[in-house]
Amino acid sequence: MTGRLAGKVAVVTGAGSRGEGIGNGKAASVLFAREGAQVVCADQVAARAAETVEMIAAEGGTASVFECDVAHRDGCQALAAAAVERYGRIDILQNNVGIPSFQSLEEITEEAWDQVMGVNVRSMVLMAQAVVPHMPQGSGSIINISSIAGLRAYPPRSTAYTTSKAAVIGLTMALAGQLGSRRIRVNCIAPGQVFTPLVAERLDVTGRQRRATSGLIKDEGSAWDIGWAAVYLASDEARWVTGHVLTVDAGITVTIPGNQYESIETGGLATPR
Repeated sequence: MTGRLAGKVAVVTGAGSRGEGIGNGKAASVLFAREGAQVVCADQVAARAAETVEMIAAEGGTASVFECDVAHRDGCQALAAAAVERYGRIDILQNNVGIPSFQSLEEITEEAWDQVMGVNVRSMVLMAQAVVPHMPQGSGSIINISSIAGLRAYPPRSTAYTTSKAAVIGLTMALAGQLGSRRIRVNCIAPGQVFTPLVAERLDVTGRQRRATSGLIKDEGSAWDIGWAAVYLASDEARWVTGHVLTVDAGITVTIPGNQYESIETGGLATPR
């Protein structure tokens, strides 16, 4: 690799995968390490993070496991302290933790609402609080993982999830404004319908194919696509980028519902049917 993150220390929450395959946090951790960063792989389940660390170590990278619950302040503070103790600083924070919700307006309960907001939004606030004091003066990158669900009514029954992902975008803007004077950049990635172990649990073959071809690019997205976006935002190449929402979604958010597009061979243009 090119060493785009050489000398940097990254903290990735949700760095393990829920099942076989590569999730967003795992992909980002591996790519950060490939680009030269030392990575603290945090997860609520240590064994999941350990799999990521083993993958990094097998490629000659540097990483370590930290088990904690980032939905609570104590866990976040302990994670930041461990990163500094092990590697001396923190340059990159990727807030990757999130849980789904499939309750409509009529179904949502106070407990379910609070749980989704606590994991999907509060964890990012608390991690930023814990990490920012340890970032070197004049640098730093925070990357929050949102979703295209925060930009459109998708999926339609996910009241709390959609709201939480929109809140992540708002949090990104708020932190970018507050931390800009310190040259700490805060950006957000909004993944589209990528195939990860989290969604594999509830997809059959037909559903997977439908998701894979839902965007303008008729190809299935993976966690690696999200991870490479994170590498860019974490690197010095993005030194002038902050408060940005980077959609990585094969163009699904710019399509018109109901429109189908076909390629015109001559000129490579596309017209609606």
